[in-house]
Amino acid sequence: MPQWIEISLRVDGEAAEAVAQELHKFCTQGVAVEQDGIMPNAWDDGEVPPPEYLIVRGYFPDDDNAEHTRQQINQVLRYLNMMYPVGEPVYKQVKDEDWAEAWKAHYKPVRIGQRMLIRPRWIEVETAANDVLISLDPGMAFGTGTHPTTQLCLEALEETVKPGVQVLDLGCGSGILSIAALKLGAAHVLALDIDPIAVDVTAENATDNGVADRVTAQTGSLESVVSSSRRFDLIVVNILAKVIIPMCDNHLGETVRPGGIGIFSGLIDEQADDVEAALRRTGLVPQRRYTQGDWVAIVAQRPASV
Repeated sequence: MPQWIEISLRVDGEAAEAVAQELHKFCTQGVAVEQDGIMPNAWDDGEVPPPEYLIVRGYFPDDDNAEHTRQQINQVLRYLNMMYPVGEPVYKQVKDEDWAEAWKAHYKPVRIGQRMLIRPRWIEVETAANDVLISLDPGMAFGTGTHPTTQLCLEALEETVKPGVQVLDLGCGSGILSIAALKLGAAHVLALDIDPIAVDVTAENATDNGVADRVTAQTGSLESVVSSSRRFDLIVVNILAKVIIPMCDNHLGETVRPGGIGIFSGLIDEQADDVEAALRRTGLVPQRRYTQGDWVAIVAQRPASV
């Protein structure tokens, strides 16, 4: 019977993004990032503290090339360790019929901000009257709600979304931020990703959450938005600093209407100043930073027309 090999590493927040990005090169069946040390029932015990460590998991085929793949991964991790400690990887075999479900055992409901409750689609939860419930199956797309970058975006959305706003979710992943924006009162979300799998997952999750009629999920990038001349009241970009900065130099600010807001995440604290400088160059004025451990999200506004 075919098997898969799971690789997992326990790392801090600063290293998690770099490790996940490298594993994506070898683990084409998905990479998951989850909190470490949060007990299964802790999500309903009040506010969950920021995790000190994260677990990064990836999967690759246990075939004739498996040992070569393992050696390549180990070499990449050795290079990473020279720049920042990422620890030793743990490898284990997972049966073919179980690999896609293996990470789900570690994915639990989590409360974020004042009202948002993110639950895996396969787990039922009790909700309070004012809860904003999001049911999610991220599949092979990024965005479970457990990574600090996503949580910071959700917190910012909770405080930023106004009824009736038009939203752009650039790099939508699982669609979690699109769905949150709609459930917080947005009128419509254009959800774009360069990965067709992410677009399909976003559409499926939107349907499951009853908001499919207000989401347009499609393959696309910043260039496709700029060329269309579409403008939005709110944009959310949860990617990486090294992607956001070039976007700023390619007219990212033009996607925001005068007076509109942008939320930018996927950054560590030492990158925040550079990102804010890039946002200013593109016509957006930084207003606030949200932080969790080493991670930062920036809220910026395009000045209203005089």
